[in-house]
Amino acid sequence: MSSEKPKASGAPAVILLAGVFLITLCGAASAAEEGGWMATDTYRVINFVVLAGILIFILRKPVKQFFGDRIRVIREQLEDLESQKQAAEKKLEEYNERLAALSRESEKIIEDYRRQGENLKAQILKEAEDAANKLEEQATKNIEREFAQAKLQLETEVFAKAVEKAEQKLRQVTTPDDQEKLVQEYLDKVVTK
Repeated sequence: MSSEKPKASGAPAVILLAGVFLITLCGAASAAEEGGWMATDTYRVINFVVLAGILIFILRKPVKQFFGDRIRVIREQLEDLESQKQAAEKKLEEYNERLAALSRESEKIIEDYRRQGENLKAQILKEAEDAANKLEEQATKNIEREFAQAKLQLETEVFAKAVEKAEQKLRQVTTPDDQEKLVQEYLDKVVTK
């Protein structure tokens, strides 16, 4: 914007004074026709016109300066408000960008946590499956060992009972002569070898 102001001439003031004077004269002429206009009225009108002219001449610059300053202050305020508006819009845009970046970052963090949770879940399931397999394997070994021990114990008991029964039958069947004969045969075998 240009800070140059066009120079005002005194023409508007002169035109205004002339207009006021003509209106007054017209009023005086119409009043004179009616018979109510007097010379003092003419002097009053001339006094008013001169006073108005002097006031316009004296107050022209201060009034012009006042309104010029007021226009300049309002223009500066408008420019300041416009710059504040632009700064606020820029900040708003910056905050919107930050908010969008934070939104993207939060989505990324959530996705990372979700992926970590899935990985942790898969790892826990695998570890649980491995532990279950080990427990099953250990239980199978324990069952086989217990079964083998029970089988061995059963065989031992069965063998002991069979021997006991065989002894009882042999006792019932063998006579003392048979016993001596068996002992003799056993001794013969042991001595000959």
